[in-house]
Amino acid sequence: MDTAPTTKNTTAYFAQSAIAFGIALLTMLLAIFYLPSDPWPKAFLSLGTLFLTTSSFTLAKCVRDAQESQYVVSRLDQARVDRILADHNPWKEVG
Repeated sequence: MDTAPTTKNTTAYFAQSAIAFGIALLTMLLAIFYLPSDPWPKAFLSLGTLFLTTSSFTLAKCVRDAQESQYVVSRLDQARVDRILADHNPWKEVG
């Protein structure tokens, strides 16, 4: 049976992604903290950073779910085609 190849992230790739995310978030928060400004602009930028971070996770989950559902649909379509081809007998008499 011809199945789509599954991709699995390595531990190193996962670690690199997590470290890059942590560094980016930490540097953004430190930059906001040391910004020579009043507390209100700092709070606004902090909330913006928080919203951007959570919406990034949500977007990543939506993209992953869409890819997984597309994979299931393509597998179902392939199974239907395989069944039609298995049931088809070109030498069967008509009528």
